[in-house]
Amino acid sequence: KQLVDLALHNNRDLRVAILNIEKARAQYQISDAARYPAINATGTESAQRLAATQSQTGQPMVTRQYSLGVGFSGYELDFFGRVGNLKDQALEQFLATEEARRSAHISLIAEVANTWLALAADQERWQLARDTLISQQSSLTMTQRSFDVGVSTELDLNQTRMSVENAKVDVARFSAAVAQDRNALYLVVGSPPPEDLLPLNLTEVAPAMNEIPAGVPSETLLQRPDIAQAERLLRAANANIGAARAAFYPRIVITASGGVASDHLSSLFDSGTGAWSFMPQIVLPIFNAGSNQANLDSAKADKDIRIAQYEKAIQVAFREASDALAVRATVGDQMAAQQALVTAAAESYRLSDLRYRTGVDSYLPVLDSQRSHYAAQQNLITVKQTQQSNVVSLYKVFGGGWQQSTAP
Repeated sequence: KQLVDLALHNNRDLRVAILNIEKARAQYQISDAARYPAINATGTESAQRLAATQSQTGQPMVTRQYSLGVGFSGYELDFFGRVGNLKDQALEQFLATEEARRSAHISLIAEVANTWLALAADQERWQLARDTLISQQSSLTMTQRSFDVGVSTELDLNQTRMSVENAKVDVARFSAAVAQDRNALYLVVGSPPPEDLLPLNLTEVAPAMNEIPAGVPSETLLQRPDIAQAERLLRAANANIGAARAAFYPRIVITASGGVASDHLSSLFDSGTGAWSFMPQIVLPIFNAGSNQANLDSAKADKDIRIAQYEKAIQVAFREASDALAVRATVGDQMAAQQALVTAAAESYRLSDLRYRTGVDSYLPVLDSQRSHYAAQQNLITVKQTQQSNVVSLYKVFGGGWQQSTAP
């Protein structure tokens, strides 16, 4: 849990997802602001020099015009919903970005947990390989002594040496795996975690979450952020159709201002200097070579694409949930069977070693039973890792847990 907290603060991918939300929020605010007129204050001075031939006095002269006003320009009256639909589209895209961040949040938690479990499993595999190496080195010492006094054969000695070298290979292999798991954990956490937060083995790992109860409704999958994101994008595409359809209707744009104007700056605010302007404009599309129709067709096609993506997101959710539940239904039996196999292999190894030491059998049965016992122990570690990872998978496929969200 502490590593998850570190990752949520330091992970770069999650940081990018949060920054994308800030960008989408700003874009939505831009679209929302288009519904209101932008009011500006303006002050102007116009100076013109007239030549003697242009002046009524026959002398060169300079004329000046001063004005000060407050108004707005290019404000569209949204009678047909073009601006409103663009605002709705930006809103849904912003909310879809929030769902993408939530998906990254859940995926990051699952990735930290799975990487941590992989490190714990490889630590346990390394410990098993190291203990096996120590045991095989002890057996090699005893076999060497037996060979020196003529009790064991050279074949027994070489087979024991083979076991030692195989154990050394596994120790080196799992040492590399542990180092790689540590590097992967450092990357996903975003910084080197403290040593006391790293696992020693899987045996000490207890389930970190409650088991999923029976009777969880399938509607719980709708709280998955990828499904919610697909739904938001579908709504955005539908709003875009409304904006494209509104382009077929007239656009009414208004520019208006009010203030004062005078030929002399000193008399700018005197009585009678009031001025105003009002310039409505209507634009009716007549011919644009099919551009508006193409935009509408493109918006409709985009909506169909979003529908297909939404359907696929639901299908993927059901498949992932079914896969995780299928593993959950069988991993307990697999664990029990593998544990029984380890016990049987250990007894077989003990008996074959006893027969070898009493001179009944050669060392070959001992070597075979030892390999079987070692492989059974390694497979047991894999099954334990699968069982723990399945809990993490259930957390992820149910969108952060199987408790139904009460949020709207």
